[in-house]
Amino acid sequence: MFITALIPARYGAIRFPGKLMQSLGGRSVIRRTYEAARDTDLFQEVIVATDSDEIENEILSVGGNVFRSKQPHESGTDRIAEATEDLTTDLIINIQGDTPFIKKEPLEKLIALFQDPTVSVASMMQVLEKNEEIDDPNFVKVAIDRKSNALFFSRSRIPFPRDPDQSATYYEHIGVYAFRKRALLDFISWPMGELESVEKVECLRFLENGVPIRMLAVDYIGVEIDTPDDLKKAEKLL
Repeated sequence: MFITALIPARYGAIRFPGKLMQSLGGRSVIRRTYEAARDTDLFQEVIVATDSDEIENEILSVGGNVFRSKQPHESGTDRIAEATEDLTTDLIINIQGDTPFIKKEPLEKLIALFQDPTVSVASMMQVLEKNEEIDDPNFVKVAIDRKSNALFFSRSRIPFPRDPDQSATYYEHIGVYAFRKRALLDFISWPMGELESVEKVECLRFLENGVPIRMLAVDYIGVEIDTPDDLKKAEKLL
């Protein structure tokens, strides 16, 4: 398969504007994410899709490829879908611009899920163990069925521990998706549904339209940078 990595990179993030250009160990967050994706050698092409002159110049300065968004977008998936329309590719990996610690091994496993022809969309999750993270709306949780397909994504605690003596595993949704091209183009043809609008979790659009998302459980792959506190955690991890 011809595989393209697309990195949506919006400058004006709501919770942490300009976060992708923040310094992380002397390099910008977006540069670290781009270089981490490029250095896996899993992709025929790696493209950053952005609305920002600053981010565009940063990626071009290290020899990267940039797609400049022509219109505003509600989500990163909408942004990369615009970039995908004119590409000749089989599989698109959406690596969020705020995931600078992405590694080769989990990406390889994610791509391998598409050996199953019934899989059209897949994503990653990691176990959450700290109660403050489980209850933090900045950590999107996912509940899965016995085939590892997503049942629901929420910023709330799911499942809710109605019986405090019953143990539960809590998974954080990691902002890395994989799509067959047709699934991604279908995504932008659908209007935003109520669940996506309420939760502000874009992958709910697939579930609301009956498209399963196969989830891959991975070991801890680092901090997603959504807030200034996350940047501090990332500096320590780095």
